[in-house]
Amino acid sequence: MTNASDQSGGQPGGGARPTYGIVSRIRNYFLTGLIVAGPVAVTLWLIWWFVTWVDNWVRPFIPLAYRPETYLPVDVPGFGLIIVFVTLTLLGFLTANLVGSKLVSLGESLLSRMPIVRPIYRTAKQIFQTLFSSSDSSFRRVGLVEFPAPGMWSLVFLTQSPSTDIAAHLPAAEHVSAFMPCTPNPTTGFFFYVPRRDVIDLDITVEQAMQLLMSAGIIQPGGDQQSKLAALAEATRGAQGVRGAVPTAAK
Repeated sequence: MTNASDQSGGQPGGGARPTYGIVSRIRNYFLTGLIVAGPVAVTLWLIWWFVTWVDNWVRPFIPLAYRPETYLPVDVPGFGLIIVFVTLTLLGFLTANLVGSKLVSLGESLLSRMPIVRPIYRTAKQIFQTLFSSSDSSFRRVGLVEFPAPGMWSLVFLTQSPSTDIAAHLPAAEHVSAFMPCTPNPTTGFFFYVPRRDVIDLDITVEQAMQLLMSAGIIQPGGDQQSKLAALAEATRGAQGVRGAVPTAAK
């Protein structure tokens, strides 16, 4: 009986468990490393892409004698970004003064007289003012509306109440402006006016709502990434302990 059991333990079927345990541990280690390194790699790649894009856009406007690569053996990334930052800061400083504001008003009056350029400029100006202003008209609140069918709820970003001209044509109730972005591209979506009573306010930030939309619900608000990593590591250690105890029990 002893010889039979020893022979059965030496068969390929009996030696499959240790191999499966090693593969499972390697897979868990790989996933843990991917969770840690993936976001860092994507963030660094996006930063590098943005800096390179700005440099390539600004470089043709800089004389060759003022470029760092003219005097250095390697290219210096970020020089164009510095130029853009200094230029925009200087433009904002000049605009805040009386002379600068007069020049801006003159330029806007000229653009307002151009039939094709006027609507494009006004729309772009309103978008930038909405995105980068700290007023209540920008996206500051997140809510839920029942859409596209009863019992189905969608995230919306709330802004301000409709103007008097628009409110006069709406039903007699308090309405708010709502933008419902699409998943996974939140730059597209639907804009509509919805009764205030039909909106459920959420206690989450706009950034958390964006993460929820772009991940299609994978990243939930309030989820602790560190605790998820710790749980994955604990599961890996538990699997190691269980699989390590199986050969001992078999002996």
